[in-house]
Amino acid sequence: MDARTSRYHEVYARWLRDPQGFWGEAAAEIDWIEPAKTVFDAKDGVYGRWFSGAVCNTCYNALDRHVLRGRANQPALIYDSPVTGTKRTFTYAELLDEVKTLAAVLKDMGVAKGDRVILYMPMVPEAVFAMLACARIGAIHSVVFGGFAPKELATRLEDCKPKLILSASCGIEVQRVIPYKPLLDAAIDLSSAKPEAVMILQRPQVEAPLIAGRDHDWAALIGAARKAGKTADCVPVLATDPLYILYTSGTTGRPKGVVRDNGGHMVALKWSMKNIYDVDPGESWWSASDVGWVVGHSYIVYAPLFHGATSVLYEGKPVGTPDAGAFWRVISEHQCVAMFTAPTAFRAIKKEDPKGVFFEKYDLSKFRTLFLAGERADPDTIAWAENLLNKPVIDHWWQTETGWAIAGNPMGLGQLPVKHGSPTVPMPGYDLRVVDDGNKELPRGTMGSLVVKLPLPPSCLPTLWQADDRMHESYLAEFPGYYKTADAGFIDQDGYVFVMGRTDDIINVAGHRLSTGGMEEVLSAHKDVAECAVLGIKDQLKGEVPCGFIVLKAGVNRPVAEIESECVGLVREKIGPVAAFKLAIVVARLPKTRSGKILRGTMKKLADGETFAMPATIDDPAILDEIGSALKGKGVGV
Repeated sequence: MDARTSRYHEVYARWLRDPQGFWGEAAAEIDWIEPAKTVFDAKDGVYGRWFSGAVCNTCYNALDRHVLRGRANQPALIYDSPVTGTKRTFTYAELLDEVKTLAAVLKDMGVAKGDRVILYMPMVPEAVFAMLACARIGAIHSVVFGGFAPKELATRLEDCKPKLILSASCGIEVQRVIPYKPLLDAAIDLSSAKPEAVMILQRPQVEAPLIAGRDHDWAALIGAARKAGKTADCVPVLATDPLYILYTSGTTGRPKGVVRDNGGHMVALKWSMKNIYDVDPGESWWSASDVGWVVGHSYIVYAPLFHGATSVLYEGKPVGTPDAGAFWRVISEHQCVAMFTAPTAFRAIKKEDPKGVFFEKYDLSKFRTLFLAGERADPDTIAWAENLLNKPVIDHWWQTETGWAIAGNPMGLGQLPVKHGSPTVPMPGYDLRVVDDGNKELPRGTMGSLVVKLPLPPSCLPTLWQADDRMHESYLAEFPGYYKTADAGFIDQDGYVFVMGRTDDIINVAGHRLSTGGMEEVLSAHKDVAECAVLGIKDQLKGEVPCGFIVLKAGVNRPVAEIESECVGLVREKIGPVAAFKLAIVVARLPKTRSGKILRGTMKKLADGETFAMPATIDDPAILDEIGSALKGKGVGV
């Protein structure tokens, strides 16, 4: 499509001229109990707050209003689980019934407005019920990805102090079942913040033992509530009250609790469904993510339901459940018009089925657009998917902190030309700039730090959970007047954004942001390790995988392979399998500057087989040859 036929430039210019008018108009799509007295209050919060004074309820906007206005019998949620051979469809009326009942159970357990509830759940409908039930009664949910190890879960318990934990007996992977209860019990033991109660959804694959006085059987509580005819009404909350907390890796190893508020979240997400994704109410949409990540929050649960669309909840993988045609089957069977997933998924499909043999088996005539985000989408994978689908493949860029796209190709406004390697252009709400270390704006085409001029748009984090100072220090202090994305990149002459990588030590493994600092902490705890460095190295499938370089303590006289194996096991135990940590390399020493700073960037280039200039500050250049030899011995880079 010619850029001139897209309305993007006109819409973006309108937002830039009158941000309050633009978002005030978008807010008309939401049902308010009381509308905002001020669309944006610059004096409220860390950098200002959206829709100050407005009163609303997120669950009402996701469910009740659609039931009242003719969508009662339309599918709201389709659960498709190839790992259990289960499929279930919930209409808007049925989903509302489930949520009202669970909300009544939560109230009976003493959960009230402002209380925190942790969800440690697999990809099952009850996870969606739980998020919406919390929203219904004004409780703040915090979903923790089911694969996280006890220590990671414990840090989140410590930070948000939940009244209740909702969990399940197990999660199910392609080849194995993961019992959740032992991990949950270990986390509660580790944490000084203890929940008053735990609700366990018993799945047929594993029956979890329940601790008397603390643990409750989910089905039994729901059954009793239904029998007694209990339901819960929507509780009015302020637009600026928290809807949820979602933890993201912090560079110090302490997680950051990103807060999402109720009002701005609804406005921006509702706007995005048509304008960015070009999905209409009543159409089927699939976000192949997990409810533990921000994509699952925004585009499995909230945005499609605000919009009156049908959302697919998929408990499976791109390959292996049962084959590389899994995604095509889901799209075809549920007549999805668009889907959103991570580039990793398509790298896996491409690896298993490069010629698209499985693709030929399915009817994708209703399918219009494939959206990718979560890590940098490599041009090869995009081109492969474009050739196979013969439909637009759209990369877009956003973060846990923003909750929706910073940059994208707004299909609902008319597609802009695609440039491989670019997530296209900034979305309305985001005044994106590229600056140098001194906060000076750089010319087009020059690489620097990507920053957003304040204020951030609706749905972006207003703060971190009970940590305004940390919010300021983490995101606003380094570049005064701007939000630091911690991504590096440039904007070209056509205004297209190119995101080239992280500027800190967070690496991106298959769309999951993980802290190398956290992994270094784990490795350093090994009794034989003197020092270490973890960095993300290129991986064809996952984008990046962590590689740990380990220097042993003097006098250690054990087989190196044994120590390397122990270190891999330690990271998998303490961080979880999600880290994809498989490579630990014992080296004699690490390359450092004369001031003692480890030259991680140079090591990464070496591991990735890229050319590099010898750092002027290096203490001993010979160390890089030693690192190169160690990598070659493992068949990596060089």
